[in-house]
Amino acid sequence: MVQSLELTLDAASDAAVRVEWDALAAAGLPSQAAHRHPGNRPHVTLLVRPAFDRPPLADPALAPVLAGLPLPLRLGAPVLFGRGERRVLARLVVPSAELLGLHGALHHAMGPGDDAPNTTPGEWTPHVTLARRIPLDRLGEALAVLTRLDEHVEGGSEPITAEPIAAVAESLRHWDGDARVVTPLD
Repeated sequence: MVQSLELTLDAASDAAVRVEWDALAAAGLPSQAAHRHPGNRPHVTLLVRPAFDRPPLADPALAPVLAGLPLPLRLGAPVLFGRGERRVLARLVVPSAELLGLHGALHHAMGPGDDAPNTTPGEWTPHVTLARRIPLDRLGEALAVLTRLDEHVEGGSEPITAEPIAAVAESLRHWDGDARVVTPLD
C-alpha cells in the first residue's frame, strides 16, 4: 500500500468540492461521494511513498510546513488523468509560489525516499480528485455536469460551475494506506 501526506481544505472549500462530488453522483456517474471511509474528504496530495522512514506525527522537521498553513488555493479547471478505458476527473490546483514552496519544504523535511514520481517537486500536478474510473464514453457527460450553472444539486442551493473556486488549505494529514487510518498532523 502507500503512505501519503495531504493538505485538507477548510469547511467552505470542502463543501464547494462536495457539491461537485454530489452532482456527479446524482447524475449516476462515478464520484468521490461514493467512498464511505470516514477519512474520505477533499484533499491535495503532496507526497506519496510506500513507507515513511519515521512517523510524521509530531515530527519537528514538519514545523516549517505547518507554519505555512492556512494557505489560500485556487481550484481551477477540470483535468483528466490516466489512460486506458477509464479516467480520473479532478480540479487542478493553480500553482502559486507559496504552494510550490510548501510542497518543496515538505519533501525536504521528509528527506529522500521512494516518492511516487507524480508527487516529486518539478513533476507534481496539484489537484483535488472529483471522481475515479469514469468510463471514456461518459467523460463529456461528467464535464457537462461541472459546467451547468442553471442546475442545483438535489436538495441543495449551490450552483454547479466549472469556474475557479477560491479555497483554503487549512491542515496537513497523514494517510496510512496499510492501516487505512488518517492522522491529522497539526
